[in-house]
This record gives sequence, C-alpha cells and structure tokens, in this order.
Amino acid sequence: MKVVELLIEHNTLTLDRPFTYVYNGSKNIVNGVRVLIDFHHQELVGYVTSCKESELSKEELELETGYQLNEIIDVIDESPLLNDDLLSLAEEISTYYLASKISVLQSMLPPSLSPRRSSLKAPKIAYEQYLKIKKYDENDLTGKQIEILKLVNKEGEVLKKEVRSPSIVKKLIELGLLEIVYKEKSRLEMPTFELEEAKKLTPRQQEVKDEFLSSDDQVFLLEGVTGSGKSEVYLSISEEVLKQGKTVLMLVPEISLTPMMVEYFLKRFEGKVAVLHSELTPAEKYDEYRKIARGECQIVVGARSAIFAPLSNIGLIILDEEHVESYKQDSLPYYHAREVAVMRAKRHHSKVLLGSATPSLDSRARAQKGIYHLLTLPERVNKQELPSTYVINMLNHSNIDRDSYIFSKQLRKEISETLSRKEQVILLLNRRGFSTNVSCRSCGYVFRCPECGIPLTLHKEDGLLKCHHCNHVEIMPDRCPECDSPYLMKTGFGCERVEDEVKRLYPEARTLRLDSDSAKVRTRVSKIIEEFRQHKADILIGTQMIAKGHDFPLVTLVGIVLADIGLNMPNYRNSERTFQLITQAIGRAGRKDKLGKAYVQTYSPSHYAITMAARQDYEQFYRIEMRQRKEQFYPPYAFLVSLTVSGKNEEKVIESGFLLADLLKEIDDERKVVLGPVTPYIAIEKGHYIRAVLLKYRDENKMREKLLEIIERFRLKTSVKLAVNIDPYNF
Repeated sequence: MKVVELLIEHNTLTLDRPFTYVYNGSKNIVNGVRVLIDFHHQELVGYVTSCKESELSKEELELETGYQLNEIIDVIDESPLLNDDLLSLAEEISTYYLASKISVLQSMLPPSLSPRRSSLKAPKIAYEQYLKIKKYDENDLTGKQIEILKLVNKEGEVLKKEVRSPSIVKKLIELGLLEIVYKEKSRLEMPTFELEEAKKLTPRQQEVKDEFLSSDDQVFLLEGVTGSGKSEVYLSISEEVLKQGKTVLMLVPEISLTPMMVEYFLKRFEGKVAVLHSELTPAEKYDEYRKIARGECQIVVGARSAIFAPLSNIGLIILDEEHVESYKQDSLPYYHAREVAVMRAKRHHSKVLLGSATPSLDSRARAQKGIYHLLTLPERVNKQELPSTYVINMLNHSNIDRDSYIFSKQLRKEISETLSRKEQVILLLNRRGFSTNVSCRSCGYVFRCPECGIPLTLHKEDGLLKCHHCNHVEIMPDRCPECDSPYLMKTGFGCERVEDEVKRLYPEARTLRLDSDSAKVRTRVSKIIEEFRQHKADILIGTQMIAKGHDFPLVTLVGIVLADIGLNMPNYRNSERTFQLITQAIGRAGRKDKLGKAYVQTYSPSHYAITMAARQDYEQFYRIEMRQRKEQFYPPYAFLVSLTVSGKNEEKVIESGFLLADLLKEIDDERKVVLGPVTPYIAIEKGHYIRAVLLKYRDENKMREKLLEIIERFRLKTSVKLAVNIDPYNF
C-alpha cells in the first residue's frame, strides 16, 4: 500500500494543501505524476507531491490517522511531468506571489499535460507509420511487390501513406518482408527561410554586445530608440551563447510579434528553434513542449508562458518590449514573466536581457539604482531621424475635418499625400469595435453586459454587441428592451468605425485591420502583417497590436486617432501606458530610407505624457512621472498588493471586504496605505460580486507575514473567495 499526498486541480487558496490518498495498484507512482481521484464525489485530477510505502492496510491507516482514506482511481503519467529545476521554480513563484501551488503548475504545463480534468481529452502524441525492410527476399513475389520491396530497400524507410498500394504493403508485412516503424511527428509546420549571414553591427551595437558579454552582472536593461537595431543585438548575443553550448529563451509580449521574431531566428539558426505561445493548437503546443524537453532545440521563441519552457542549460533569457503589460498574467497565479525570468536565471547562472525603447519605470528605476545594468542605443541604425511629430488639438474646431469628425484636416491631407507617393500609412486607435456605447435616445437605457455590468460594444461586421471583458455576446436588437423605442443611439468609435470611415474617404486605398477581433482566426495575425509588409495594402488600422516591434519599410505616416484613450481610467500607470503606446506607434514610421511623419490627435494636448511622447523624450517623461509616483506613494517607491473578495452573496462579500481592510490596517508599518474596500470597475463576474482592497507598503517581509495570516483566516470562509495579486497592474 502506498500513501500518497497530492494537490487537487481546484486552484483556490482555500484548497491549497495536500490531500492524502492511498494506492494499491500495479502502476508505478512517483512524485510529479498526475492521478485520477474521487474528491467529494467528483472525478478530478491530482498532482502527486509525496509518495511513501506503508506496510499497513487501508483500514489500519484509517485507524491510525483517524479519517477515511480514498483510493486513487488511476495513475495517468509514467514519469514526472517537471524536472527539478521547474519544480523548484514553481515553489518559488508560489511563495513570492502567494499563489496556490496547483495554479502555478497549471500555468507551467501545456493543456495535454496540465493537472486538470480537461487534459485527459487533450491531444496526445501523434505518430507517422514508416515501412522498413525486415527481410529481403524476392522469391515468389509479383512484379509490383518486388517494385515496392526495392523502393523501401533503397530508401531505408518510406512513409507508409506515400506507398499507394495498401493491399500489397499488407501482404508484404504478412510475409515478414516489411515491418512498420512508428515515429512521433510534429503537428506544427515551421516556415522555411533562406539562411542569412549575420549583419555587421554598428559601432554602438558592438559596444553594447561587448559590454553585455564581458560583464558579470545578471540583469541588463537595453534602452534603444525605435529602429536602433535591438533585434540584431539579440541575435548576435544569442549566437555567442549558442557557441558556449547553452540555450536561449526569447520572449515577446504579443502573439502578433511572434512570427516576426521566429523569422529573425530561423533565418540565422535554422533547425534550432521551437515556438511556444497561446495561439498554437493544444496538439502543436504538446509537440513543441516535448521537443524542447527532449533537447532537440537550443532556442525557444514565445509569449509570456514560454518562460516555463523545459529548456536545460539556459545561458540567456531575453524579454523584448519589456515594458508591455501582457508580461503580467491577469489571472491566477498573477506572475510577471520578468520576475520569473530573473528567478530562472539565478538557477542557471545565466543572464537576462530586457529590451525596450520605453522601459517600464520599475525597470528603469532599478537600472538607476544599479540593480540592473543599463545599456543604451540612442540612435537609429541608419542614422535616420526620428519621425517629425505633430500634436493636433481636437478641441480646436478649426482642426476638425468637415467630412469626418474622426480625422483632423492635417491628418486627412497627409494621408492623401502619402497614398499619392505610393507609401503606407498606419492608423492606431486602441479600442476595438464600431461604437463603444449603445443607448436608448428615449429612456436613456444603456446596453450592458449581464455578466459583469460594463457597457457592451457594437461590432458592425457581425451585427453583435460584445463585452470586451468576459466575451459575452448578444444580437443587436432593433428596439429598446425597456421602453420599446426604435431610436437607439450609437456613441463613441473603435477600430471598426475607423476602418469604415477610411474606406468611405479613400475608396481607392487598400485597407487591413488588425485587432483582437480580426485576429481571432489562427494564423490571421501573421497573414495580415505579411500582406501589409508586401504592400498588398496601403493603410493598416489597428489597436496596440500594431504599435510595437514591427518593421514596415514603406510606412512613412503614423496617425494616432485618439491619443487620450486610457488617460482618464482610474489607474496610476495610465500616463506611463499612454506615453509608451504613442512613442512606440510613432516609431513605426520612417524606419528605412524615407523620412517619417506622425500626427497625434488629442483632446489633452498639454498633458505631459502626450507632449513628451511626441518629442520622443523618455528622460523628461521619466523625471516627471517619477516625481508624481513619489508624491502619491506608488511603485517604484512602494510595494502594491491588490486583494479581492468575491462570492454569490453580496452582503457577505461587502462584510468580508471591510474585514479585510480592518485586518490590513492592523499592520505595524507607518508608511502603509489601505484603500478600500471599493467596488471595482468590473463589479460582478459570472454571478459573483466583487470588492477590492489596495495595499501600499514599504516593509515587504512584515507585510508578507501578515498576508499569509489573512490568507489562512480566509481559508475558513466558504462563502467568499479571496484572491491576492502581488504587484498588480490593474485594480
């Protein structure tokens, strides 16, 4: 009899403890495998954390422990899912982020290997069948049989499905002349490119590379203006790391950037690259994960979750566009890929390279303090000037175009001139959909999401109202559900509306739109980007997906349709987000031999985030914003924790919110600030009411002890669920 301790698949903090089961079957059961169990009459998957032999029977063990022990139904895996390095990393992430261990393990593993029930239906290994000679003998064979036998003998192995005579193959197998060999196949087709020679680095790029390689520091921040050749530095340093027999982990923040980075690496390191990101099918992700674990590649390119790739002997971890918030997971276990990268690097004695034209204030502050090693690329590769940028005040009616309230006269004129020169235009609006609000003109009723209460957005393309938070969808009605009025008013505008307007104003122009709606079909992102790069379209309209990292040689004009979006949202990072987005978007123009221009349309023309972004003046923005953060006691001058309580009973949720705030106020830290409980922007989700408390503090160790006590106290509360988000980006 084996006594097994395991974690169950439910990732709530309430159930974050080992449960004891017994196993008396014939399969091998060890730490790190998944098992099928009965948990409160529900069939679940468990993850084994401890396994010990016992000479006692189940009944004797129950007498000894004092409680009933259930038997494990089945053992799912033959060997542990994670190596010691990743298991140790999971423990550190769980401790730092105060997250349940099972939630960390579920984030680390692909769907087919995840410790959850759904993994049992996920794709497994796919095999190809090959024919191989078992015994060569032409006696008593027909001509066709001899032909196939000779073919296999000549080639050594032939794919069975390529031999179009299944009956003859079957007969040759029965005669013992051929045999079938099963080989694992990859379901991800990697694009093929011609290999490129390494480009000669500019003197400044070479200085950065040499400084990086010669330094004993562990974390480096590469601050380089847009078009300064950061990607070429990544490739050149990666080449040196591979020569040392080590591996490279290359992270990008957006799935839209993955194909481009994969292309860069494949052109230099063909056959050595694997890909991991959420847009792969479960089957493709499973195959890539196994390929990496087997050591068949030396470079992994992917988005946030690729930080958990089972690479061994890591020499370099790169985070491109390190400032982008998508590196922070917005669901349990709320980890940030940058912090996890540093954790992994310490284990492998490797280096971390963070790259950005607009570094996050957190990273830049660490570089100022000497925690990170600062490297700079202050000029574009070809010495090209940064785009000439014009801020258009949309409060000034003389700037508004008579034919369209969306575009200013200046931007309209510049679009026309750019198109006449056969050059390309990027138009950025960081908002999806056609109209951002639909309401009744008669009674004022606003169409809201029944799940989370936020206004629904009209999407004209499919005539649907959609929630951009929980993905609720409903058909756009003809009449008001409250008063039956037919007068429905559509206000605000998104990318879809801009695309509609561009097609009306410039009917001769070819347009493409790239946002999370147009990118829902797999492979659509890379297809749109490639079509635009090949000049199959003149104007690309999109959200922040088009603002970062892309290199389009013919783009000479960038128009930011409404720069104010997000500035007035209740979040201390809004100025930083706005500055970064505008700066990055402007940087898409004039990247080759043509000068670029950018037009920033805004209703806040004097806001420092907009004026500094237009001047591409990161240093001045950094000084102003850091002064604001210090006055308001926000990171990097304080630590932040967001704590939310949720439940179906609103009264109990409110009561728990006040209890939470009171417990936090008891902490002995003169600099701490407790804000809340408040009703968050998303106040109800999937029928659960939510209240939030934000904690700002300086003494991390003292606060962590108190947070652990609070978590322990809330374990006993079954009517509410507590979620703790360390270093939150949204609250």
